[in-house]
Amino acid sequence: MDPFVRLNLLGSSAAMHAMRRQIEKIASVDVPVTVLGETGTGKEMAVRAIHYLGERKQCAFVPVNCGALPEMLVESELFGHERGAFTDAKLDSPGLIGEADGGTLFLDEIDALGLKAQASLLRFLQDGTYRRVGGTRIRQANVRIIVATNANLAELVEARHFRRDLLYRLDVVTLRIPPLRERSDDKIELAQVFLDRLRSRYSRHEMRFDAVSLAYLREHSWPGNVRELENAVHRAFLLADSDLVSVGPASAAAAAAIAASASASASSAGGADVPRGFKTEKAAAIASFEVNYLRRLLEESNGNLSLAARLAGEERSAFGKLVRKHGLARDRSN
Repeated sequence: MDPFVRLNLLGSSAAMHAMRRQIEKIASVDVPVTVLGETGTGKEMAVRAIHYLGERKQCAFVPVNCGALPEMLVESELFGHERGAFTDAKLDSPGLIGEADGGTLFLDEIDALGLKAQASLLRFLQDGTYRRVGGTRIRQANVRIIVATNANLAELVEARHFRRDLLYRLDVVTLRIPPLRERSDDKIELAQVFLDRLRSRYSRHEMRFDAVSLAYLREHSWPGNVRELENAVHRAFLLADSDLVSVGPASAAAAAAIAASASASASSAGGADVPRGFKTEKAAAIASFEVNYLRRLLEESNGNLSLAARLAGEERSAFGKLVRKHGLARDRSN
């Protein structure tokens, strides 16, 4: 099997072919890498490909979202801590650097790191040494650092929010992930892959896109990129009343109809039947879909937010906010 297919880097466009060739070159050299790309383009999948196509593939791949690390605990999370280093430090911790020894540490949203943590990371990149929080022993680790961001690090440097010397250390090699609007040939291909997975997952093998949806899939710019496309197909699949999946305006109309029906029932119960504006109906449709979708994912994951977020293809923090927004079940195991 094509290793890129196995690693879920799909698409036959010229932009994807060029990116895959660049990944192969980067995987063959052991240097820090900065991965740039808009939200939803698949930066982590590209980083995983670099790791698993390189010489470190037998060792650990440790991903971490820097934006999810509490500012006061960033250094402890990265470099570990000694028992008793702070109130809740009841055991020694090797930290993410220690866990990734021999392998790859992927720091997503690197722009979210504070200046103090940036200084510590810079020191590690310079000579591979670090010290655990609360410890005195100088340790060494052989770790490949790969970072990703959708921010402009050069602008952050000028604004003094990111260290210039750290940027130079990290930016040895840069990999840019193309947005979906630059991959027109891939839109239908990806949508079909997502549909095939849903047909298998829900045992509804007769489902297929209608002709209008195929045109919409091809022409829409998809500002949320692959993640938006996947979620749009999933939503349309769940809302389909027949074996035809309608993505785009038709799908939005179906969601609005569901919300309108619910609204009519509520109005009837209250003794009133007042039509609502388009924006109100649309918001109600989206809310109705979100609640039903989240409930099902939480049931499938037994309340585990991390697992549910992975099933949804969303960041855990953003997924958690959505769960809290609708007052649904809290994570019971993570």
